[in-house]
Amino acid sequence: MIYYIFLALLFLYGIIIGSFLNVCIYRIPNRENIVTTRSHCMRCGYQLKWYDLVPIFSWIFLRGRCRQCKEKISVQYPIIEAINGILFVLTFLFCGWELLSVLYCLLASALLVISVIDWRTYQIPFGINVFILVLGLCSLPLSSGAVATHLIGFCAVSGFLLLIYLLTKGKGIGGGDIKLMATAGLLLGWKLIILAFFFGCLYGSVIHLIRMKVSKTGHVLAMGPYLSAGILTAVWFGDRIISWYLTVSGL
Repeated sequence: MIYYIFLALLFLYGIIIGSFLNVCIYRIPNRENIVTTRSHCMRCGYQLKWYDLVPIFSWIFLRGRCRQCKEKISVQYPIIEAINGILFVLTFLFCGWELLSVLYCLLASALLVISVIDWRTYQIPFGINVFILVLGLCSLPLSSGAVATHLIGFCAVSGFLLLIYLLTKGKGIGGGDIKLMATAGLLLGWKLIILAFFFGCLYGSVIHLIRMKVSKTGHVLAMGPYLSAGILTAVWFGDRIISWYLTVSGL
């Protein structure tokens, strides 16, 4: 019973954090303050009360409309909140009940923000990468002496991407993607970040080819969402995938 209560509390905490993620997703691209500016209706400017800000439930109670002007409120709000709550629960289920899982939950939230913003604007906010860098630095005392693994992870994929960036003069890869793989590499270590890059490229290739075929999407793609999905795959299943590969290959 205590186990399920903890999962429920974890989900609730995740959707509360998800409410703040929505603020980041909307304001960061517009260079608006995400801390001091109060939440308000985008149309009439009505400043939301505390009971308008209860994650998921306020949107349902208001039937997806502003209390003041009845303007439609994007369904993105409850979706992002719910997804973040689910990510928190899955992270603890897959990674175990340990302190490092807390950092991975925060990483999942940062990747969610990166994915939505990059999907819309083709830009990865520098501040989010700095946040992931801080998570990486916080993980070093928990690395059981394998600090070198994390330091190599900082350069393992990002160095390769930087080379592509220089050779193509910025046309082959974005600077934000390089920073993302560097900071995430510091957090995960070189084995997991290489695996994350592999899955990110796999997801990007398959999904974008399908999108190009179905919706006539152009050749330009935002790599942030796919790299983020690859990073989460490595976080959740990376150690098991690597162990399976080593067993199968006899290494």
